[in-house]
Amino acid sequence: MDVFWHRRDLRVADNRGLTTATEDAPAIPVFVFDDEVLEHAGPPRVRYMLDALEQLRASYQSLESDLLVGRGDPRTLLPSIAAELGADRVVWNEDYSGLARERDAEVRLALDDAGVARESVHDAIFHQPGSITTNAGDPYSVYTYFWKKWRDREKPDPYPTPDANSLVDAATLESVAEAIPEVTVGDLPSLSTLGFEEPAADVVSAGTEAARERLTTFCEDAIYRYDEDRDYPTRDATSRLSTDLKFGTIGIREVYAATAEAREGVGGERDESVESFQSQLAWREFYAHVLRFNPHVVTENYKEYEHDIEWRDDPDELAAWKEGRTGYPIVDAGMRQLKQEAYMHNRVRMIVASFLTKDLLCDWRHGYAHFREYLSDHDTANDNGGWQWAASTGTDAQPYFRIFNPMTQGERYDPDAEYIKQHVPELEGVTANTIHDWHEMSDMERERVAPDYPAPIVDHSERREMALAMFEAARGDD
Repeated sequence: MDVFWHRRDLRVADNRGLTTATEDAPAIPVFVFDDEVLEHAGPPRVRYMLDALEQLRASYQSLESDLLVGRGDPRTLLPSIAAELGADRVVWNEDYSGLARERDAEVRLALDDAGVARESVHDAIFHQPGSITTNAGDPYSVYTYFWKKWRDREKPDPYPTPDANSLVDAATLESVAEAIPEVTVGDLPSLSTLGFEEPAADVVSAGTEAARERLTTFCEDAIYRYDEDRDYPTRDATSRLSTDLKFGTIGIREVYAATAEAREGVGGERDESVESFQSQLAWREFYAHVLRFNPHVVTENYKEYEHDIEWRDDPDELAAWKEGRTGYPIVDAGMRQLKQEAYMHNRVRMIVASFLTKDLLCDWRHGYAHFREYLSDHDTANDNGGWQWAASTGTDAQPYFRIFNPMTQGERYDPDAEYIKQHVPELEGVTANTIHDWHEMSDMERERVAPDYPAPIVDHSERREMALAMFEAARGDD
């Protein structure tokens, strides 16, 4: 009998660790609310996680089992559960952040002290860190070369869903809950019990079935437009699977298999579009590899400069950015979408990140922390990689001298200002041309057409020059 410890894999289908735990005898599924992990969470993610756990529990109940739920330190709870059940082994799927790896190492020691075997497997990504390297055996720091090897590697099929005979029955789980005060069967804490308020955002529906619906819908149409339309926030050309993949309510193998099926029998631009989406799965994996071998990137620049970057970090400007009151419509639309939906379109993420770091000259860590609090799909590896890319401090980083013009970006990717008007109601009755010319208008003109929307808080051209000077000084250029 094995204990299977759920973490970022809230599903029963295509779950490598669960398959491993059920190979030889029935397994006991467990989830532990770890306060050390919850310290780094935000309300939208905890809301999604609780909803996903409800769906996970329903999946186990349909298999005549249930989910054992604990709250506390897994270093003590897991050995206690294993001892109460006389379990032979505890199995889990690997995570790649420094925090997770440190915790897992301590769990291994605690299980070893208790005389319980343990095994961890790679599940959240196809190719475990260290398996795709340069010819010299080093981890890649440039995505393009990583992608070529990732693309050509064989991808395993989804793992099978366990049947009722592969799981311990609910009555046995109840006996464990009676013996260990910190453990219950299926009863989940509320948000407030965990120390969080209900998020203002409308968080995406959770669970495997919801994720599968999104995947099916995407593969029926948008995947064939993905390459052409993905940068346009109103064209509905993205999968919206990011939160599902973050919490593992759907397996990466199942997602890839669906895209491979969508690719069968198509050619030309449709084939290229599917591959373009698959390359985004590779980006996700690339950043997981980067984090695994460079855990310091969560708080430090990946790329080293000769001197420290002298970020400006003006608190009023940072507050305006967070509130979506910068006077740059596409930036404000993105920041308000974040608050309203716990999500932001990827192109817009790049725009708002560039604006924070290159126009407001704010340290990327401020933006990363804000996203971590408000995004339902916040993933340490992906978000850190994206923020450091925009700030010109990361792997494959945006060169410091390439600075997004927020007005040009808005005009190019939201030409009719549909996205802007959807999230910035002060501009709802304003023409698209006027919105895209907002930075060039006089205060009197702005007051006439949209009195409740602010003027730009900075001049982009001036700040661009300041950003260039800031990075040149960090580089040690004369």
